[in-house]
Amino acid sequence: MRRLVILVIGPIAMGSASIGACGDDSGESLFDGGAGDAQVQDENRLGDGYAADAHQGSFGDFPANPIVDSPDGAPAAPPNSSTLFGPLDAGASAGGPCLVEPEVGSLYPNNWLRPRFHWVAANGENLFELRVHAPNQQNDLVVYTPGTYWTMPKSMWDGLRTHSSDLPLTVSVRGGVYASNTLSSLALGSMGPLGIAPVDAPGSIVYWTTSGGSSLKGFTIGDESVGTELVPNQVQQFSTNCIGCHTSTPDGLFVGLSTVNGWNDAIASIEQGKTGQTPPFLGAAGKAALEHAPRGILSFSAAHWQNGDHVAVTTVDDVTIGWVDLEATSGAAAGDLTRTGDPRGAGTPTWSHDGNTIVYVSTDAITTGRLSVGPADLYSVPYANRQGGAATPVMGASDPNFNEYYPVYAPDDQWLAFDRIGNGMDMYNQPAAEVNVIPASGGTPTRLAANDPPACSGKKSPGVTNSWPKWAPSVGKTNDGRAFYWIVFSSTRDASGRPQLFISPVMVDKQNKVTTYAALYLWNQPAGENNHTPAWDTFKIPPTPPPN
Repeated sequence: MRRLVILVIGPIAMGSASIGACGDDSGESLFDGGAGDAQVQDENRLGDGYAADAHQGSFGDFPANPIVDSPDGAPAAPPNSSTLFGPLDAGASAGGPCLVEPEVGSLYPNNWLRPRFHWVAANGENLFELRVHAPNQQNDLVVYTPGTYWTMPKSMWDGLRTHSSDLPLTVSVRGGVYASNTLSSLALGSMGPLGIAPVDAPGSIVYWTTSGGSSLKGFTIGDESVGTELVPNQVQQFSTNCIGCHTSTPDGLFVGLSTVNGWNDAIASIEQGKTGQTPPFLGAAGKAALEHAPRGILSFSAAHWQNGDHVAVTTVDDVTIGWVDLEATSGAAAGDLTRTGDPRGAGTPTWSHDGNTIVYVSTDAITTGRLSVGPADLYSVPYANRQGGAATPVMGASDPNFNEYYPVYAPDDQWLAFDRIGNGMDMYNQPAAEVNVIPASGGTPTRLAANDPPACSGKKSPGVTNSWPKWAPSVGKTNDGRAFYWIVFSSTRDASGRPQLFISPVMVDKQNKVTTYAALYLWNQPAGENNHTPAWDTFKIPPTPPPN
């Protein structure tokens, strides 16, 4: 077996993991968890689910000759770029281009949109080499370009994700100053591992943008553009000029919305041909209960989303958790959930998919449904057919040294994702926020490696508002017992400081070991817009328009 020595320039953000030798039964992750030193990586599979017959031989998905790129009609890279750059160990000094997309240490879903590579030049560089190595490919991908972006052709991506998933890839970027047919100041920038997961990421993502007015936009996984799914004047339940924080109904047909109409709630269709329509099962009393203000973000459970049992859970009067019988036509359509053992108020509930448990933020720091300055901890309470019961802290997510908030259940109810900050901070739109995960029954929280921007970017976390995590609607599982949970969140790590959307997996192996990865930017989203509060589900949204 050949071995690849990887020189890491700056830290690689990822959770603890290691690679076993061929035939190893560990089922561990693709990437070594060390950072800052030279890393040695076996060129082999990720885990014992590796399908040997799918990876035997050498594949020709990468071309034999370098690609000499001409970005957007600009002059092409010199035809002798390969000679100018020389071997990979030339220009091995640090300080070269900073790869910000994809971040080193990230993992692609198998059905993701084709990779786009974006780096930031340093020291006046105007000619660049992008190189991607896959151990079972006949050739390295080598691209020479004067630009700072390069997008992989879809046919190449389709071959690579078919043949080289579950294997450690390596990316590197070098740059130099080209003038008078000479390349000077050659330097190696970002270099390190990438990977393609052996599973898909399912569903669609719908998010809130505040650019050009309040609206919801979305796309299905793999789309290279986004579509507008809902604007305020399409909401038929009542008239509103602003729609914001939203959640999906379990069937993917509707979104539950918070509005500025006194901070009350609405439910609107985002199904093709029915945009904005009110659910046909929404009764007059259920509608009135939704519109009781102030209410916070709605939560739904698949176990209570069927004919005769359409129920929503939400914050009531910034004090407690309540249920709403959406089908009620008259009488008492809503009530409070009993919470014994917790004297504080409650906000931002998440309801388990099995319908048994609600996890919420125990805090008195709520104003019109919005969290402010803590303290705040995660508590759980049984649903118990609308009766509630004893409220208990989620161990590991109720630390008095931190504020824990914005909880959300994983699709199999085994994990919770949430935001965490220090005490004394405002929870709303907080730059110090970081995404963590924890077993739903309690345990030790795991801080996502995806919180950290590339070190070479100059951005650091805390400080980039990693917030509003949401899980994909199902778990990807492999034959060797690994489970891939995908998370989407917003972050202000972009150079402009705008909130943008990123995804990252949480991989749990058969020994229940957790591995997290760097963040993967969604390059199909408009880069000039403020994109927040994503929801990820089986949304039945219309097809997105063709990319520009």
